[in-house]
Amino acid sequence: MSDLPHTETIGDPILRIEGIYTNIAQYHILQGVDLNVPRGGVTMLLGRNGVGKTTTLRSVIGHWRAHRGRILFDGDDITRIPTANIARSGLGFVPEDMGIFADLTVEENMVLAAVSGPIDPARLDWIFQAFPPLKTFWTSEAGNLSGGQKQMLSIARAMIEERKLYLIDEPTKGLAPAIISTMARALKDLKDQGASILMVEQNFAVAKALGDTANVMDDGRVIWSGEMAELAGDPTLQEQLMGLSMEAK
Repeated sequence: MSDLPHTETIGDPILRIEGIYTNIAQYHILQGVDLNVPRGGVTMLLGRNGVGKTTTLRSVIGHWRAHRGRILFDGDDITRIPTANIARSGLGFVPEDMGIFADLTVEENMVLAAVSGPIDPARLDWIFQAFPPLKTFWTSEAGNLSGGQKQMLSIARAMIEERKLYLIDEPTKGLAPAIISTMARALKDLKDQGASILMVEQNFAVAKALGDTANVMDDGRVIWSGEMAELAGDPTLQEQLMGLSMEAK
């Protein structure tokens, strides 16, 4: 851990990551990650490119296996269980590469994501309000959507059922400002419903607007944990942790 000033995350964690190490081929990506996600809040996972943020999310969902340490989700050890079982236990994942089925329609993508049964009409109406293009292109193949619309679909697939925890990897990456605003509003609405979210985000304005707590990674470890407001209000701390002032973003 860093000797930088920090505040320990407090509260009832829905996710506890305890000293996980994850290797990909010959590369040692995660080197003892410790991280708590409080229930009912938005936890931002920040840091420069290549420090292990995506690997952390993928280790939680089981796409890549931690070879040391423990991952506890809602009190259960999920470190070694299959990804499908993790998803069925109430964990939604929005990957950086979107993970949609391009040759299926928007509707078919959404139906497949509703693992518990038929889509709840009220929840679908809420998603259509958050992302109107999905209603417009409901019967269109997902591969024909624009980049921003594909990202809307990716997030909507995770949101189609109420999950205990949402893992969201860079939802605004490469999007136009208007689409970013739409994404931020939808995620704010999800947050206001009391959702628990762990999100990787490079857009500091979005992180600042949505985050309750923050964890900053460097070199495969979490080097700082605390309140998002503390980090957002301290440019010097941002410079120490990130090597640049995120306020400039």
